[in-house]
Amino acid sequence: MAVKAYQKAQLAAENPRNTEYRLFGQVTGALIEAQTANAKGVALMEAIDWNRRLWSTLAVDCMADGNQLSKPLRAQIVSLSLWVTKYSSQVMQDGVSLDPLIDINRTIMQGLHPA
Repeated sequence: MAVKAYQKAQLAAENPRNTEYRLFGQVTGALIEAQTANAKGVALMEAIDWNRRLWSTLAVDCMADGNQLSKPLRAQIVSLSLWVTKYSSQVMQDGVSLDPLIDINRTIMQGLHPA
């Protein structure tokens, strides 16, 4: 019980950058697990869909008027989100490698890494 309370308090105190880093880590971990297990069907689809939803959420946030990131950076994130959606379809339909999705997430994580 005390562990759950601690985890809840930690998440409440976490800044948005750390939250994004943690979420990217979880999603990327799911992609790596799917790749390692040579997952197919539902198992693969769940990992890919979680990643796609993460990127879609980022894109929607970047399109919001109140977003404080620079316009060029916001445009790049939206562009990456569109690429992730398109490439994710290729993974499911054509069986192409998960490596590019994992690599792009790792690159974003490097930029978000807490100092």
